[in-house]
Amino acid sequence: MTETRDTMIKRLRMRSMRRGIKEMDLILSAFAAEQLTGFTDEALELYDRLLTENDHDIYGWIGGQLPVPEAYLDLVTQISASAHGVTRPA
Repeated sequence: MTETRDTMIKRLRMRSMRRGIKEMDLILSAFAAEQLTGFTDEALELYDRLLTENDHDIYGWIGGQLPVPEAYLDLVTQISASAHGVTRPA
């Protein structure tokens, strides 16, 4: 069975909310709510792959503590730019 675009977006939003660490729940759920509907199918697939990565790695990439893999550089830059307030890693 092939997943529809709407179903994929709903699934990605849920996966963005249910992370391993609370900081990633906050950052990714806010990003997903604001951005996913405007993503191309290819961008959604990339975001889906990003969500398979370790939360501590993603948090380090967003906060600039770890080098970002080239495949995720643009996406992580977008996520980092949209993180604000208490959700912005220091």
